[in-house]
Amino acid sequence: MSVTYLEAIREAQARLLREDERVFIYGQDIGGKFGGAFKATKGLATEFPGRVLNTPISEDAMVGTAIGAAVGAVVGGLAGHGVAEMIDPTAEDAYWRANYEKQDYVAAGSTYDDYGPAYRYGVDSYGRYSDRSFDEVESDLGRNWDRARGNSSLAWDRAKYATRDSWQRVSDAVERATPGDSDHDGK
Repeated sequence: MSVTYLEAIREAQARLLREDERVFIYGQDIGGKFGGAFKATKGLATEFPGRVLNTPISEDAMVGTAIGAAVGAVVGGLAGHGVAEMIDPTAEDAYWRANYEKQDYVAAGSTYDDYGPAYRYGVDSYGRYSDRSFDEVESDLGRNWDRARGNSSLAWDRAKYATRDSWQRVSDAVERATPGDSDHDGK
């Protein structure tokens, strides 16, 4: 099968947009149905609404947007690093080990070995997705649970409750330590 250079560029852009919701494409006349002068973004604006954007015909605006995106990424990265430093995984594990049996979703006869990986997954995932709510990323977490579950016998439909609990515990701790509504729950 032969692929043209243009098709390869379009597919690479589409793949990046699919894999990372933070990715966007910004350029002159690329968001329309034709996909720019070379058609390298053809169809992408429809598939990824709000992420394939036309620039105004102004170099200042394009440069300003690029700088804003870069600064936002740096600030976000630093904030994410700060969140990761704030949470002690060992303390979280000790908390859940001592308290997991009190949770309504824990089935009789289950052990911490079943639920521990789900709690760790919630803590670890919060660090990766700290700018989003659990509900926003729950489907992604479900798809990746089999890689994270280790020896847990729980399928995602049972593990997600423990993952949500540990996510929320971390989110609450971060919100208490930082000003504002960091978890966007209105509290």
